[in-house]
Amino acid sequence: MARMFEFGEVVEGYPIRVVNEREARAGAGILLLFGLIAFSQAFLNGSFTMTRMVILVFAADFAIRVLINPRFAPSLILGRYAVRKQAPDYVGATQKRFAWGLGLAIALLMIVWNLLLNQAGPVALLGCVTCILLLFFESSFGICVGCAIYNWIWPGQAQLCPGGVCDMPAARPAITRLGWAQGATLLATVAAIAMTAPFVAGMQGPRYFGPGAAAMGGPNQAEDDCTAPAIARFIGMGARWRERNGC
Repeated sequence: MARMFEFGEVVEGYPIRVVNEREARAGAGILLLFGLIAFSQAFLNGSFTMTRMVILVFAADFAIRVLINPRFAPSLILGRYAVRKQAPDYVGATQKRFAWGLGLAIALLMIVWNLLLNQAGPVALLGCVTCILLLFFESSFGICVGCAIYNWIWPGQAQLCPGGVCDMPAARPAITRLGWAQGATLLATVAAIAMTAPFVAGMQGPRYFGPGAAAMGGPNQAEDDCTAPAIARFIGMGARWRERNGC
């Protein structure tokens, strides 16, 4: 029973309790996927059902991580399975617990605001966007924002930081540095996108051909027909389609 309520794993050769960073990033990616789907439904379609379900799942998942044991958190169970054939990347458990505690605090705030008080608006938007950004940074870049905050509050206390940032020398390796040519390439890409966007935005919507084209909004559909295409109705965007087409 004592082993059930503990945080981090004891691994030979490491002086502190650790968690597998690969598993943590995989779990963050899983939560990010469902968070993005829920956010899209709320933002584009005005449906908060999935958002509320995801908030509850987030809260339960982070509560298990922080208050019981990360090994029993559903997202980390799936994450462990997904990366089971990859060599573990051990990071300090203490700062991870602090970071996941911040995630739990945000989830509890969203439960009060969105479920108990039934409120939306800027507070709900800020909470959702914050969670999505934190999960995105961890799953995509391996950047644990909560761990960085922990190290800022208690300098030098964090050990085995993700990516070895706690021990990164002042003179970073050449492979991690950027030059002017790379910056120019990035700016040129952004400029090209900005110049292309108006042209793409002015293009006529795609037309569907082949069997079922009429049902999907193809060329056989009457121009004055305000029935949303089947594909729009299937993804829950029927009302949005009618609005965009002046129906």
